Amino acid sequence: MSNRKNPVVPEAKQALNSFKMEIAKELGLENETPAGYVGGQMVKKMVEEAEKSLIHLGRS
Repeated sequence: MSNRKNPVVPEAKQALNSFKMEIAKELGLENETPAGYVGGQMVKKMVEEAEKSLIHLGRS
């Protein structure tokens, strides 16, 4: 797996940065840059949201 610093969709960069700050704030890490941990939590939340949307699609 590559260690990519640019998003697949460059237009999403601002949204990803906002999401990163939101997760850091939820974790009480506003003044730090724990990239790995915050990134892991971001992925966890994105997977949860994707799973929820799949459930809703299955019910349609």
